[in-house]
Amino acid sequence: MRLLLPILLPLATAIVLLLIPHRPRVARTIAFAGAVGLLAGAVALFARVEGQGIQVLQVGDWPAPFGITLVADLFSAALVVMVGLIGVVVTGHAFSGVDPRREAMRYHALVHVLLMGVSGAFLTGDVFNLYVWFEVLLIASFVLMGLYRTRAQLQAAFIYVALNLLSSAVLLTAIGLLYGQAGTLNFADLARTWPERRTPALDAALATLFLSAFGVKAGLFPLFFWLPASYPTLPPAVGALFAGLLTKVGVYALIRVFTLVFPDGPPWLSTLVLALSAATMVVGLIGAAAERDFRRVLSFNLVGHIGLTTIGIGLATPAALGGSILYLFHHMLVITNLFLIGGLFLRLRRTTEFSALGGMYTRHRLAAALAIVPVFSLAGVPPLSGFIAKLAIVEAVFAADHYGMGAAVLLVSLLTLLSMARLWDESFAKPAAPEADLAPLTPAMLVPVAVLTALIVAFTFAAEPLVEITQRAAEQLLQREPYVRAVLGGG
Repeated sequence: MRLLLPILLPLATAIVLLLIPHRPRVARTIAFAGAVGLLAGAVALFARVEGQGIQVLQVGDWPAPFGITLVADLFSAALVVMVGLIGVVVTGHAFSGVDPRREAMRYHALVHVLLMGVSGAFLTGDVFNLYVWFEVLLIASFVLMGLYRTRAQLQAAFIYVALNLLSSAVLLTAIGLLYGQAGTLNFADLARTWPERRTPALDAALATLFLSAFGVKAGLFPLFFWLPASYPTLPPAVGALFAGLLTKVGVYALIRVFTLVFPDGPPWLSTLVLALSAATMVVGLIGAAAERDFRRVLSFNLVGHIGLTTIGIGLATPAALGGSILYLFHHMLVITNLFLIGGLFLRLRRTTEFSALGGMYTRHRLAAALAIVPVFSLAGVPPLSGFIAKLAIVEAVFAADHYGMGAAVLLVSLLTLLSMARLWDESFAKPAAPEADLAPLTPAMLVPVAVLTALIVAFTFAAEPLVEITQRAAEQLLQREPYVRAVLGGG
């Protein structure tokens, strides 16, 4: 039953929010309570996985691989906890105010539909149901992006929808070809049967199709351009939700498919993944250097740092994959927080253009003190979480004798430091115009930022157990037999 809670709780919350009369304060309270329930269910599931191993639920008592299977290993259970954390922060941010027009169009229900879709994608044990959950979360994200549309949001939504629908078509094609050859779409059954049924040509074609489809959703080079075109146009809470979760589902799907279905794929596949990771990092950070808008700089940094989360797929060693997973968790917290901090500038100045920013350090010292942690954690300044996660990746890359990739990671770390230093100077340190602030900051806006900042600090102090958990999660991913036995038993 615990496997169903992260899916059923946001579904039930969304249904309630759709049925009740439109009362903003009541809707905000129900949405927040639903997110707290999701977090509690996710923590209970993670504790069960940590204590008893991989958890499996065969929905309707249909045995695998014939029925719908839900599976939670350390990786997916930890990601569902992150979904709960981000859900609590984003729904809590609503108490600082939401555009009444968006609330009237059931904004809070759509947020919970998206949380349900993300949780379902992390817990499914079937490739086709992974596609289904992708569509659930994408439909919710389409509506949230265009909800009470402005011209900029409509343009961004068209790009976002078109590219994601194209990637969904590629994904569905790959799934059809895979099923036609393997006769199954259950992850565990594919791990068992695909090595016997694959052909070299089909293996290469399918791996390329899955990499293309999930690469669009993750924001890998050269398929990332929809992201910086769309995310800066979103309301702060929606942008934070998208930045923290949506690209991470694409990364999760890449890790799951390439560790279970294509662990022994064509020799050039790992080289291609590493090349795309390096290109994503470098191009993303070069794009950030050219921007002069707080949220666009963050969007390009989001793209660049996706490359760090996919290095482990290409190297396929426990140390590298563990480092990528550790960086994935760090990045979910930091980028969500920074998009919310961008919302503080929208509140104060009605824009996030650098030319209109500045003065935060002297006028709003508490906000600046909360922001300094995620800004320089993303930059990788020691001893913050970003430094710890990048150090784990660098050590794993050099241990695998990939010196070119190691040099790329170090270059990107330097570019990120320069990008964040410029962002801090333009947004916080430089003087502002005497009458620059157009509205005050409220405690309700600062509390979510403070919570995420506290979690980033906790991540830093709890680095040792977190590194141990991510290393075990990586080993569990690379050793497929326990997963297969848990799902299929002796069958």
